[in-house]
Amino acid sequence: MRKGSVIVDVSVDQGGCIETARATTHAEPTYVVDGVVHYCVANMPGAVPRTSTFALTNATLPWTVKLAELGPVRAVLESPELASAANVIGGQITYRAVADAFGLPYVPAAQAAKALH
Repeated sequence: MRKGSVIVDVSVDQGGCIETARATTHAEPTYVVDGVVHYCVANMPGAVPRTSTFALTNATLPWTVKLAELGPVRAVLESPELASAANVIGGQITYRAVADAFGLPYVPAAQAAKALH
């Protein structure tokens, strides 16, 4: 990034998005690395809990309704978005990063769901 740029890491408390990220606080929210201003306040939504709850609910409720209407197996088979969010289906790990982290076999979500269908 060019000097004078600003980066905001909204998930720093979950490992961060960039190599130079480190959690900061509201008391000292920024720091500079290579001329780039970093804002990496952990749990930023916690500063505005009511607003952030409405935002999260508005973003997730349609998916929750779709999951409830279709059930988990059909949701995975019919919705690529929900399939990509599945971690485990029928006891099989369907998220590659989780499988790799635990040294366990990975099975694509659609394949695991079809076995239950």
